[in-house]
Amino acid sequence: MALLTLGLNHLTAPLALRERVAFPADRLNAALADLRALQPGVVCESAILSTCNRTEIYAATDAPDAARAAIARWIADHRSVPEGELREHLYALPGEGAVRHAFRVASGLDSMVLGEPQILGQMKDAARCAQDAQALGTHLHQLFQRAFAVAKEVRTTTEVGAHSVSLAAAAVRLAQRIFEDMSQTHVLFIGAGEMIELAAAHFASQRPLSITVANRTVERAAKLTERLAGQTGRVSTMALAELPNALERFDIVVSCTASSLPIIGLGMVERARRARRRRPIFMVDLAVPRDIEPEVSRLGDVYLYTVDDLGRVVQAGVESRRSAVVQAEAIIDSRVQGFMQWLTARRAVPAIRDLHLRAGQLRDAELDRARRMLARGDAPEAVLEALAAALTAKFMHGPVTLLQQQGAPEQEDPRQWVDRLLPGGR
Repeated sequence: MALLTLGLNHLTAPLALRERVAFPADRLNAALADLRALQPGVVCESAILSTCNRTEIYAATDAPDAARAAIARWIADHRSVPEGELREHLYALPGEGAVRHAFRVASGLDSMVLGEPQILGQMKDAARCAQDAQALGTHLHQLFQRAFAVAKEVRTTTEVGAHSVSLAAAAVRLAQRIFEDMSQTHVLFIGAGEMIELAAAHFASQRPLSITVANRTVERAAKLTERLAGQTGRVSTMALAELPNALERFDIVVSCTASSLPIIGLGMVERARRARRRRPIFMVDLAVPRDIEPEVSRLGDVYLYTVDDLGRVVQAGVESRRSAVVQAEAIIDSRVQGFMQWLTARRAVPAIRDLHLRAGQLRDAELDRARRMLARGDAPEAVLEALAAALTAKFMHGPVTLLQQQGAPEQEDPRQWVDRLLPGGR
């Protein structure tokens, strides 16, 4: 069984392609079922990690080359992207490369924001989803568990995550360039997931005049506003259906939903801009696929930023943590080798099982022969001698034949093989 990771991320693919390839959370189970339906042996185990910055398929396979081609075709078909266009941006990481990549992703070394912690939770969600869909087997289960352990070790023994600037913090910094006094702004959050909650906490620290949360499920929005109450001015909820007529009230709009289509269009923002009479609107689209039509950025007095725009802002603090990255990479190198040793040992399990089975069969056959000898009255001492001699001869036959036929490498004494086969014998 071999491991394979196939995917694309913020380093290899533009946002316009990443949003087309992203898998909605409510369709992951069906997607994993489709992967299992590929020809036998191609994808034996699988997990899908899909975030705003990456879409990756982790697989265990008996046919790595066939799996690489089959998964690439499957992604293209499943997400309706031309395969030729997709292949330009895909990376395929087999074996040790797949292990190293998983460990680096979990540790935040492959993120747009170096050391950011959200990716670890997203990987845990991906593993849990694969487990629930019965797509996670021994190999991927072990890979993810070790990745989580490595991430914990990196975060507790290095400074990779120290002083990192999150996308939410970067959004606040950009907003402060537009609004000198953030306490005089009205802020709208669209969505109520983890990214919005993180962004809301950062903006609430600026104590704006009001914060409104719009969500398809008003009850979930209300839970978020309850947590924000007391941290800022007035907090309220709003149904998404009210958005077209309410957008003009807000100075800052941050959106991150799971919608497959934009929920804020050019016309909606144009109407709000006219009603605001040149008062600026600062907009942050954290969603992939995007919630806000990209054409909005062309409007005057509208400042629209995507996850990629924010990513470029946070890179400013990366250099100061380079030494911590070196430490983290050293930890990962060591843990990768440990996992590869486990994988090698795992490959020997079927052979070891067969060896035990055949040894048991030899034992049973000789015991049966010894019982027949005792039943016909042979001396117990002679029966024991015959049993020991027969077992020794049969167990020695294979190793002796192997030594005679293949021998040992020229630089190695054949007796060293004996030491490995029968330790303590000399």
